[in-house]
Amino acid sequence: MINKRLLIKNLLAHNDENSFYDKKRFIDIGQKEGKAKFLKHVCAMANSNPKNHSFIVIGVEDEDNSIVGVDFFDDSKIQNLVNAYLENPPLIAYENIPFPHLAEGKVVGLVTITSSGKVCALRKNIWKYYGGAVFFREGSISLPKAYDVVLKDTNSKTVATIEQHARNNIELTLDGVIDFINNRHKDLISDYKVFKEQFVVCWAGNQKKVKNEIYYSRVDIELINEQVKLFYSALDEVSISFDEHSFSIMEYVQLGLGKEQQYYPLEKVLITFSNNGTYQIESDLVFDPPEFDKKTLHHIFNANNALLQKLKKNIELSPAEEKDLKHFPATHLICYLNGFEEAKEILENFRPIVKKYSKQVYQSLKESLRILRKVKYN
Repeated sequence: MINKRLLIKNLLAHNDENSFYDKKRFIDIGQKEGKAKFLKHVCAMANSNPKNHSFIVIGVEDEDNSIVGVDFFDDSKIQNLVNAYLENPPLIAYENIPFPHLAEGKVVGLVTITSSGKVCALRKNIWKYYGGAVFFREGSISLPKAYDVVLKDTNSKTVATIEQHARNNIELTLDGVIDFINNRHKDLISDYKVFKEQFVVCWAGNQKKVKNEIYYSRVDIELINEQVKLFYSALDEVSISFDEHSFSIMEYVQLGLGKEQQYYPLEKVLITFSNNGTYQIESDLVFDPPEFDKKTLHHIFNANNALLQKLKKNIELSPAEEKDLKHFPATHLICYLNGFEEAKEILENFRPIVKKYSKQVYQSLKESLRILRKVKYN
């Protein structure tokens, strides 16, 4: 069974107006002009889609596809209107589809047109259209055609795919969620959230608490229905929040000197879900670099560089120097953020030397360079 609400969202999300789909803010078949225009579109879509359904969605803003709704409509006269004015009339179904966010009494109208398989034409004059006129869809426009009137099937596969995606396939969605939680991430803390009756977001990661705040690392996030994935490594620290309309990931970077470490917001990723079946993923860099005492940084900067020169010359490091070397990438990152321009070049130049010496320090160095690339700090 097709979920008509989901069908409307899929039409709005994945297709501009075309030969099998049209959208209207409203229709007015109480007036002769409105009645004629509606019949023209029905005729054109029936002729352009002889072997599949075509659709008109009513109650949608043209500019941004936002669902605003229309008043509930009694569809009992629609088929009679089509039969009276069209030769070889298609089957017409007008359905009032409720959406949870709409005001009481407002719905979205869904007109489903099923061709008879024969050329559809106006049976008699109406408004400025003459009896005998035949219409076809060219892109999003319904145009008359006086010659080469041949019905062609060009959209069956596309329409079938859209309708398949709109079916209530709970099994596939549940399989995706269960596989994510129980199989792929059974060793991690995981959860899920459903947005707008359509989008299922799953996430999993290593969780830890710092001063009553929950942070995750090694985070995997997936929009199950859309096969969209986001991933944060074991070196990343993120927090997750959500409401009815959005899912938010805030990435943090831990910076500090010695034991005085603190989390600073680095980048926010916001996934916003709309009622018309669309979503947006936006990234916003929110990093505000911390400031430290310049004299202290000069001392650390020079000490780090002396260690690196020892590495370069293959001079053995003392246990204390080994410990300081572990902090070198993070402290050089802080130095760069506080105006030591050459710190970035030093990080880049000593990558191969550090890689040979210590895998742990090398991973930390790569993370510092990643943050610098993301920040694009001047």
